[in-house]
Amino acid sequence: MLLKPNPSNHCFACGGSNARGMQLTFEQDDQARRIRGMFRIGADFQGGAGFVHGGIVATLLDEAMAKVNRFQSDYAVTAHLAVDYLKPVPVDEDLIVDGWETERNGRNLTRQGEIRDSAGVVLARGEGRFVQIDAERLQKSLRSRA
Repeated sequence: MLLKPNPSNHCFACGGSNARGMQLTFEQDDQARRIRGMFRIGADFQGGAGFVHGGIVATLLDEAMAKVNRFQSDYAVTAHLAVDYLKPVPVDEDLIVDGWETERNGRNLTRQGEIRDSAGVVLARGEGRFVQIDAERLQKSLRSRA
């Protein structure tokens, strides 16, 4: 299943209503229980000359891991994110980003992710802990701030 940017979502990474955002599209592989994206990140998102900014690398991993929530309709937010930058991630080259679940412990959901080049070389690896939250309670809180 293709997960296109939602036109009513303003998320920097995956929202469709953020003109300055990345508007990332992912694939949901129900059989493998993985989220996968194939991207070419342009020079607008570079850090050092020719390489994707480390914060953008973290964003790609966080987004792929967060989308794993869809498999069990979890509503969870990132509580901890660790990234191992193994090799520089080049701009304007094909990249594959994967995310999958590794553990569930109460409200804590552990996920892993990788960014690979087109040859399959792992360029960055991430691990995230996501905490399930009550979506209705969050929406009430947001409405009361407005």
